[in-house]
Amino acid sequence: MAEQTPNQQDIPIFRMQKMYIKDFSFESPNAPKVFLARNQDPKVDFNLQLKNQKIDDDHSEVSIAITAKVLDKNNDDSVMFIVEIEHGAVFLMKNIPQEHHDRVLAVDCPLMLFPFTRQIVCQAAVDGGFMPFLMEPINFIALYDNAQRQPKDA
Repeated sequence: MAEQTPNQQDIPIFRMQKMYIKDFSFESPNAPKVFLARNQDPKVDFNLQLKNQKIDDDHSEVSIAITAKVLDKNNDDSVMFIVEIEHGAVFLMKNIPQEHHDRVLAVDCPLMLFPFTRQIVCQAAVDGGFMPFLMEPINFIALYDNAQRQPKDA
């Protein structure tokens, strides 16, 4: 019996092709006073948004938009710093069944992109004179699964 091998043209291909910063802002409105405070106890207001758009038949853009406002709880919630970033990438998705596209765009792409986004934000905090700001890992699978369970409102 002859083994069947998939046609080379039908093999699924998935990879990040290009990564880039679409928008970035770092501000420390209370510098240099903020550096003189002792026993800083940070509190973080964090907002994350995932975006995606189809570029052509085989390419999609996925971006992670994050706003993090870091406040000093011991100093009347004064702002230590605010970082905003939209970090994007172009992904090649060829021969991937259409029914898997939403999950790939919402889970696999952000999983590949987020470690780089995290590093950019961490380095910006250090360059801004603060301790490294290490965002917790994000469970994109749980976010996607929870979004799928939400009732679809018109």
